[in-house]
Amino acid sequence: MPPILRQAVRDDLPDLLRVRYAVSENRPSRIIPDSQVIEALERTGRGWVIELDGVIAAFAIGDAVTGSVFALFVDPSHQGHGYGRRLHDTVVEWLWSRGLDRIWLNTQADTRAQFFYEKLGWLRLGTAGNGQLRLELSKTNPTHAGNEKLR
Repeated sequence: MPPILRQAVRDDLPDLLRVRYAVSENRPSRIIPDSQVIEALERTGRGWVIELDGVIAAFAIGDAVTGSVFALFVDPSHQGHGYGRRLHDTVVEWLWSRGLDRIWLNTQADTRAQFFYEKLGWLRLGTAGNGQLRLELSKTNPTHAGNEKLR
């Protein structure tokens, strides 16, 4: 069966957390409360999953209130298939559709995630603490190489 991209729902929470805690880089420094993820899915943002044969292999959540990519994670056993890029493009396009011109995220320095985002045109703004980098993507800045597909 081909991978399915669909909107994430509250019932996906156990699988979202399974994928989140399976990654070897960008490990969380604290336990993420279920209520925080549910709020991001249902009140302040929206999430999507890539599902393979009924199993969630990757997910992303965007927060339209803060203008952030709240989460984007791919289960390590499913990396390299383009799921991260597909989710990235989906969440970024949704954030643009909410009227945002700039969006941001935090990620650990010197990780695959940092290089993934920078390849897509995200720019470093500085540090956000705990070894995290603050990255930003602008909808209108033509110097962001990853934006062509997103306009």
